[in-house]
Amino acid sequence: MRVPSWVALMLAVPMIAQQYDIVLANGRVMDPESNLDAVRYVGIREGKIAAVSESPLQGRAVVDVRGLVVTAGLIDLHSHGQTPENYGFKARDGVTTALELEVGVNPVSAWYAAREGHALINFGATSGHIPARMAVMRDSGQLLPRDAAVNNIATPEQAKQIYELVRQGLDEGALGIGMGIAYVPKTSRAEILELFRLAAQRRVPVYVHMRNAGPVEPGAMDALQEVLADTAAAGAAVHIVHITSMGLRETPLLLGMIDGARRRGLDVTTEAYPYTAAMTDLSSAVFDTGWQQHLGGITYGDLQWVATGERLNADTFVRYRKQGGMVVIHSIPEEIVRLAVANPMVMIASDGILENGKGHPRGAGSFARVLGRYVREQHALELMDALRKMSLMPAERLGIQSKGRLQVGADADITVFDPARVIDRATFDNPAQYSDGIPYVLVNGVFVVRNGELQGQSMPGRPLRR
Repeated sequence: MRVPSWVALMLAVPMIAQQYDIVLANGRVMDPESNLDAVRYVGIREGKIAAVSESPLQGRAVVDVRGLVVTAGLIDLHSHGQTPENYGFKARDGVTTALELEVGVNPVSAWYAAREGHALINFGATSGHIPARMAVMRDSGQLLPRDAAVNNIATPEQAKQIYELVRQGLDEGALGIGMGIAYVPKTSRAEILELFRLAAQRRVPVYVHMRNAGPVEPGAMDALQEVLADTAAAGAAVHIVHITSMGLRETPLLLGMIDGARRRGLDVTTEAYPYTAAMTDLSSAVFDTGWQQHLGGITYGDLQWVATGERLNADTFVRYRKQGGMVVIHSIPEEIVRLAVANPMVMIASDGILENGKGHPRGAGSFARVLGRYVREQHALELMDALRKMSLMPAERLGIQSKGRLQVGADADITVFDPARVIDRATFDNPAQYSDGIPYVLVNGVFVVRNGELQGQSMPGRPLRR
């Protein structure tokens, strides 16, 4: 019996409707919002997660990920490396979205335009107080200020211009206000408070590197009190970056203060990277007189010049400080790193940047290091808790519903890793080494890592804006 063509078409429609672009089959699906942890099939269509099914799904491409964890793409809230080189290392570390939120950028529109259609992973930035101040005061620094914006107090007219540049960046869609008070120490407390008020008016967070670090007053405790007071007075939300490199051995005290503020209704969040060293520009204000005590009692030998890997002494410190360049600061006790990584409030963020293969290993290995070293090897925290710190919590801080979740309707930013093998390979001597054990990463439904190899045929990264 011949079936009429219209009947054949009707019978075919359900099959076509269930055809997915990509199916990830047989994986251990872990969603940190719903706490789903079970073997499922994930169907992807038009850049979105279209199905999470107990039953097999049909797709144009079906990838068997049996024995691997399938989870929401990881979000790095603190990534200074916003170049193709850095995006590649991020993708290999499981990161699908990398954001420049601490220093921020200015002008904002031009920064976004330069990356549209050219990014392997998703990107975004805040409107930065530091670059605005550098522009107005004509500082000669690049990422960080090194002269005029560091040494001079802004005139009332300059302060107004800085404020307007930051405000304009918010008008252009920036994700919040970025602030590095430690790098512009002559910035008045009133100028900082005004920016918190602006953030409250626009309902965006302030991402802040606090004014001081360490135990010597004025130190980390004073600095935290400043931003908590501004948060309360302005009604703003604040995210405090790299709590361990600010608090050092006082990190438990700072976390207690943050917890108390949160319990009393303040919108305060924080982050840490899983390493025992910081990194910044040696020519910055962080190394003004008294730096040894403010950084926890370290010495010249605790500084490692990134360009050569050498440890510094009094002579090379002076020479390289005049020159300017990145230096690794070996100052964070391992027990403090472990404590912060395990704390339920603390998100994971890398503070990473690599340039021509030089930098800090956090730029390449932060997320795999947490999964391998602190989850699998040390049992400092459970796997689901680690994933929550790397995806859901950052998405909630950003106020974005479409990311940080492995659920139907979410963006198909997906990280697939082997929990028995995932580990960082980057070191302080050789930071430009890809992480292992992350064979598949998708950004907006496109593979950027497949079979453990970067895929450079397309650039599916999209901008995140307010």
